Amino acid sequence: MKSREQEYREMFMAEALEYYDAMSRHISELEKDPTDEKALHELFRVMHNLKANARAMGHADIGEVAHRMETIFGFIRSKERAFEGSLVPVLFTGVDTLGGMIRAVGDGEETANADALLANLERLVNGEEPLLEEDQSATDEDATRKLELSDLVYIQIKKLDHLLNLVGELIIDRDRIMTLSQEIGHPALQSTAAHLFRIADDLQYSVMDARLVNVGSLFNKFPRVVRDVATAEQKDVELTIIGQDIQIDRNILQIITDALLHLVRNAIGHGLETPEVRLKAGKPAEGHLTLSAQTERDDVLIQVTDDGRGIDVESVRKKIVERGLATAEVARHLDPDSVRAFLFEPGFSMAKEVTDISGRGVGLDVVKLAIDSLGGQLRVDSVLGQGTTFALVLPTSIAVKGALLFEIANRSYAIPLMHTDSVVSLWPDEMHIVGGVLLARVLNESVPVVNLHELLHSAEDGALSVATKSTLIGRQDIIIVNYNNRKLGLIVDRFLRQQDIVIKPMSKPLDQIDLFGGVTLLGSGQVCLVLDVPALTRLFLAKRP
Repeated sequence: MKSREQEYREMFMAEALEYYDAMSRHISELEKDPTDEKALHELFRVMHNLKANARAMGHADIGEVAHRMETIFGFIRSKERAFEGSLVPVLFTGVDTLGGMIRAVGDGEETANADALLANLERLVNGEEPLLEEDQSATDEDATRKLELSDLVYIQIKKLDHLLNLVGELIIDRDRIMTLSQEIGHPALQSTAAHLFRIADDLQYSVMDARLVNVGSLFNKFPRVVRDVATAEQKDVELTIIGQDIQIDRNILQIITDALLHLVRNAIGHGLETPEVRLKAGKPAEGHLTLSAQTERDDVLIQVTDDGRGIDVESVRKKIVERGLATAEVARHLDPDSVRAFLFEPGFSMAKEVTDISGRGVGLDVVKLAIDSLGGQLRVDSVLGQGTTFALVLPTSIAVKGALLFEIANRSYAIPLMHTDSVVSLWPDEMHIVGGVLLARVLNESVPVVNLHELLHSAEDGALSVATKSTLIGRQDIIIVNYNNRKLGLIVDRFLRQQDIVIKPMSKPLDQIDLFGGVTLLGSGQVCLVLDVPALTRLFLAKRP
């Protein structure tokens, strides 16, 4: 596996070679037409970018040559100098010199001494005549060496998306062939199927790896955002960014961009106090905001943490009653996690007045919907007076997901592992009924339990029937799912296995059924429905007796 330093070096070389090609092309255009403004602006831009990139990678000599060249092109652009006379061969020599220095870096060699070139560039800057050598022509070998291509290519995301879809189809057929080979039992077929399995597996992860980008490509845009929002809110905020090198699917990063922006704005607008309030509370006047990323098993954990006022659970509890989301009696008995879960309800806002940052009814539900669409989770942890952390648990890829397969009424279903907390088998005597709802004690926590078959067939009916243990015979296989800090036990007929699946969207009009997040095809050829845990949880809360 490549080191980060090696990856950055390859990226620098790819861009530097492109810059060299652009320099050679545009300076030739400028020689033909010294008034070509477009070519001149491109030369100035390329020199500026090469200078910055070279200095960032520690290649100060390349950066210095590019800097002097940039200065000369700046004079030409501002009409202080003209692209003519002795200036032309010096600039051509500068482009050739930069090309040689870039190639030397790529070959791991020392770059050539450029003192003579730098001296001539300095003379041009000072309005003096350069000292030209009689023979500046390149040999055939040198000319040939300049015709090089970058080792990296740029690919449109839609092409990678199409390739990933094809790989998904291949994975489905691969599983089918594996199943058939086991059923037929022919040794040659089994050997070929096993080889196909390995090749398809390598291809799948190679394509997924090609789509990975560093979260830093998004994180590094936030210092300016934080500055602007903090200025608008009249707050002092210091931003700390951690884990820019963590990699994630580019499409996932695109989907969570708005969600992450909302969380950061929310942390500054709602979470962090003004300098005066912080000083009175014994805190530093400057608030601290941390944007971090790390790997968590097979997932990526992105956190937005502030050291602000925290979430006042009692204030949220009152707002729940005011909005009519729950009665005062029900709200009074909600635990802190359940209270904070209401922050994700559509339109829910704690803002007392409308500003450019908050109070417009666009709340955390937007963030929650984005995370749900990826099959991820959003967690919130807060201590009053100390701060709040919003944690986004995201899959590294949206193409292939781990899932738990099970059966209901002789049909196979799947639940994404992202929402699967645990699986248990309990006897009816180990469960009890409270308020018409079946409860199970799992890891010292009371979890409501419902028969999944009944829940799936209750979508058009009224409330669920009052729970009774008389219909429970023998051990009950239960999947504990977790959504929005709410756990729910789902009774199924039989556990099957854990498996990576390729989820395909449902076609119209079946895509209108909220309870299913898509379908997949099993190795047996059977179509398997993938359950949508957020929709199931919401349905249970709406139907519970």
